[in-house]
Amino acid sequence: MVNRILIFFFLFKATTVLSQKEKPNIIIILADDMGYSDLGCYGSEISTPNIDKLASNGLKFTQFYNAGRCCPSRASLLTGVYPHQAGMGEMVVSKVKNRALENSNQGWLSRKTVTLAEVLKTAGYRTLMAGKWHVGEEYEDWPMQRGFDSYYGLISGANSYYELLPNRKLVENNTLIKFPENKYFTDLVTEKALAQINASDTKEPFFLYLAYTAPHWPLHAPKEEIEKYKGKYMIGWDRVRKERFDRQKALEIFKINYKLQEAELGVIPWETAENKDEWDLRMATYAAMISRLDYNVGRLVSDLKAKGKYENTMIVFLSDNGACAEILDNRAEKDLEPEKYLASLKAKSGSKESYVAYDKFWAFAGNTPFRLFKQYTHEGGIATPMIVHFPKMIKKGFQTNQVGHIIDIMPTVLEISGAIYPTIYNNNTIKPVEGKSLVPILNHKIRKEPEFLAWEHFNNRAIRAKEWKLVWTKEYKKWELYNIKKDRTETTDLALINPKKKEELIKIYENWAKKVGVKDTQ
Repeated sequence: MVNRILIFFFLFKATTVLSQKEKPNIIIILADDMGYSDLGCYGSEISTPNIDKLASNGLKFTQFYNAGRCCPSRASLLTGVYPHQAGMGEMVVSKVKNRALENSNQGWLSRKTVTLAEVLKTAGYRTLMAGKWHVGEEYEDWPMQRGFDSYYGLISGANSYYELLPNRKLVENNTLIKFPENKYFTDLVTEKALAQINASDTKEPFFLYLAYTAPHWPLHAPKEEIEKYKGKYMIGWDRVRKERFDRQKALEIFKINYKLQEAELGVIPWETAENKDEWDLRMATYAAMISRLDYNVGRLVSDLKAKGKYENTMIVFLSDNGACAEILDNRAEKDLEPEKYLASLKAKSGSKESYVAYDKFWAFAGNTPFRLFKQYTHEGGIATPMIVHFPKMIKKGFQTNQVGHIIDIMPTVLEISGAIYPTIYNNNTIKPVEGKSLVPILNHKIRKEPEFLAWEHFNNRAIRAKEWKLVWTKEYKKWELYNIKKDRTETTDLALINPKKKEELIKIYENWAKKVGVKDTQ
C-alpha cells in the first residue's frame, strides 16, 4: 500500500513538473503614447524591423482598442475589467485620504480586482516587471504589493529619459533609487528586464510586463538615432499622413476605402507653419524614440532565442492610447527645477536638456487615418496597434479585422497559462472579468464579437455595438453616431438621420456607465 502511494506521489510530481515546463512564457510590451500608424507594419515610414517581424510571423489586429489614456489602459490591462471598475476612471492620485472607501476614480487599483501577476503566481509563474507603473503612487499599491516578484521602473508617469525629475519615483523592487548616470531609459528598462528573465529559475515559466515610457514626451533620443531622420519630415504632417494612409491601403489594413479625415481642433496646414526646421527636428526625435524602442524589442527577442525560450514565449505588443496632442508650455515649468527650466527653453529639441512635445500637428499624422488624440474616444484616441507573436500556437503570420479590447488580455492569459481566476483573493470578493479570450482568434477562428464595448474618460464617452459607434467629445458636447464598419474614420455623423439607433445606444451606454461607476457629467 505504501509503495502504491509513493508511486502515485512521484507520478503526480513528474506530471506537475512536465506541466510547468510546457506552460508558455508570457511577455506583454506596452508602448506609451504611440499612435496607430507609428509602426512600419501599420503604415509608418519609421524603421521598426523587429516589431514588424513579430507582426509578419504572428497575428496583427487592425481593430483593437485600449482605454484612451495611460492610467485607465494600464488598469484594464492588468485586471481585465473596465478602468472605473479598477478604480482608475481618471488618473493616479498621489495622496490618498481614506482607503476604506473605494470608488471608480480613486486613483489606485481596487482591492476587489486581481492583477495578471497575482493570478499567474498561483499558476507557478515567476512574475517580472520593468518600466512605468502609474496605477498607484502609495507604497502599498506598488508592483510587488500587487503580485510581482521583481520590479524596476517608474512608479510615476512621464519623466526625462536621462535623469529623475522632481516628484518622480524610480524604484527597484521596493526601494527608491537614483537614476544611473549615462543611461537612456528605454535601454535601461530593457537591460533590467533581461536581467530579471535570466535570474529566473529555468524550471519556472515567467510573465514579464515590459512597460516602456517611449515615445511619451519629453522628446529625448540618442543623437545618432535622431540624425537618421533629420530632414525627412520637411514634407510636413499633411503629406506624412497621406503617405501613411496610402501604405495602410497597400497593406490592406482596411478592407474599405475609408475617407481620410480632415484636420480639426486647430491643426494647421504645413505650408502655413513657422519654424519648419524645428518641427522637422521634433518629429525626427519622435521617430528616433520609436526606432530605439524597436531596437530594444530586438534585444529581447535575441536574448529569448539565445536562451532557448523564444518558441515557447507569447509576446503581446500594444500601445496605451493614441498619439498625444499635449503641449508642455506650462507643464515644463511645473516639472523642472527653475534653472533647468530656463536651460530647457534654449536647448536643442531632442537633447537631454530639452523638454518639449511634438504637439497635435504631428499627433495628427501619428493617428492616421483617424480623428482626434489621446484621452478622446474617437478612433484616434482608442485604436491601438496590437500584435501577438506565439510560435507554439501561431505557425504562420496573419492579419485580422476582428474586434478586440484591452480587457481581453486577462482572459487570454488565463487560457494560455491555465491559471484560474479567483472569486475571493486576500479576503476580498473579486469583480468578474469583463473581457473575453482572444485564443479563438489566435487559432485563426471566428470569435463571437462583443455585444458592445464602452469608454469614458474625463467626459469623453463612446460605445461601440457591432457596426455602430456612438461618441461624445467634451469640446463638442453632443452625441455623434457612426456606422463604424463603413466609416471607421468617423466622417459622416448619422445622429440626426437615425435618432432611433442613437437613443438605443444611449440607453446601453447609460446602463454600462451606472454599472461601472461613471460620474454623471455633462
